[in-house]
Amino acid sequence: MVRKVSEYIDSLRDGRSVFYRGERVLSIADHPVLGIAARHLAKLYEMPNRVYSDGDLGVISRYYKIPRGPEDLVERHRIIYSHTYACNGIFNIGQAIGSDALFAFMVTSRKIDARMGTRYYERVMKYYRDVAKKDLALAVAQTDVKGDRSKRPHEQKDPDLYLRIVDVRDDGIVVRGAKAHTTQAAVVDEIVVIPTRAMTQRDADYAVAFAVPANARGLSMVVRPIDEVEGNRSAILSTRDYELETLTIFDDVFVPWERVFMFREYEFAGYLANLFATYHRFTAVSYRSAMANLYLGTASLVARANGVWDAHHVRSRIVDMIMWKEIMRMGAIASAVAAHIEEGIAIPNPLYTNIAKLYSNTNFSKILEGLVDIAGGIIATLPSEEDLRGELGDRIAKYLAGAVDGKERIKILKIAKELAGSSSLTGYSLALMIHAEGSIEASRISLLREYNIAEAEELVKKILE
Repeated sequence: MVRKVSEYIDSLRDGRSVFYRGERVLSIADHPVLGIAARHLAKLYEMPNRVYSDGDLGVISRYYKIPRGPEDLVERHRIIYSHTYACNGIFNIGQAIGSDALFAFMVTSRKIDARMGTRYYERVMKYYRDVAKKDLALAVAQTDVKGDRSKRPHEQKDPDLYLRIVDVRDDGIVVRGAKAHTTQAAVVDEIVVIPTRAMTQRDADYAVAFAVPANARGLSMVVRPIDEVEGNRSAILSTRDYELETLTIFDDVFVPWERVFMFREYEFAGYLANLFATYHRFTAVSYRSAMANLYLGTASLVARANGVWDAHHVRSRIVDMIMWKEIMRMGAIASAVAAHIEEGIAIPNPLYTNIAKLYSNTNFSKILEGLVDIAGGIIATLPSEEDLRGELGDRIAKYLAGAVDGKERIKILKIAKELAGSSSLTGYSLALMIHAEGSIEASRISLLREYNIAEAEELVKKILE
């Protein structure tokens, strides 16, 4: 079935436990602030070219098309890029990250089944078919709150600081713990849970993967405040599109066996975590290369409005932004073309994926610096929205003219301020672009693990003979 926007919005009125600024939200779809995130995700169901006809499942989302080869991954990159662009440069996670996890499940479950004699692949595929046919939206909960980072899961003073199995029943398991950074969890249909790291035998209770409905009993979601929406009437982007970040608390949540995809197979926890991360980072550089248009486009327009487009340092900043965007896009395409095939499924090349992601992480602060440099200090001292609309509005516009009239320049400065000079969106974006989809260190570790440095060493050894 191809879902309608109204059907998706109605599905959110299901009694899910969502908390915002200390209060329970009765209906997230109807909330004046959180509803923006719901409407943002709803745009997914209106996107052109989102669905295709699958020979087995009928008409389903392209996000749920299992990648069998490089061409499927290239197509996946293009749809993520185009849909991010269509959502005003803000990623629409609704089916992208969840499908990343499903593909990782498909590969991992076959490996577990082959070694352990389990039947996880059958469960995974049944769940996948149900999600695809119903056109559901998914979020992924991977990052545990972790407690003392120097200790393994089983060594924590409080055993609940990594999500764990606390009871085993004939009909399923009971889990307890919390996951951080679960983007859009409060406005999806299902939450998919996977391990955050490699596990040892003593960590076996933490080696668990499963899926639950967003309104599962015992599941609570604490949504971060969106100050830019509430406190700044001049906000342009975040009053149209943004995604929620949630602390997701599992307070003895029951999971039936048919929705359990890993149960104490600690030997495979790290493999699943890393495989998901590879798909996740491929998705990241795909959407980020589209998001880069926000910074590049704003920088270019504000340079023209300020009359400094031809200045050497400005053009140099613009080139840096072009490189940031296109290296990410090149990395995504290269990782698709050079994909690895495991268990009949195409996996983005981990080396190229991590190089692109690492470049994205380490250079974002330079993009912000460039935008501030081009726009000028006015984005920090721009008069308030009330003053711009008030008695002196025309006088303010007169004195804020540049190479274009004041009112046009103010419009451009407002979006530059939101991107690079606001306390909330800028700060959130800085943390997001440095740490989301895996930290800088995680990408460095993955890159070194995947890179064949022996080729370079052999060349030098040959010279030294």
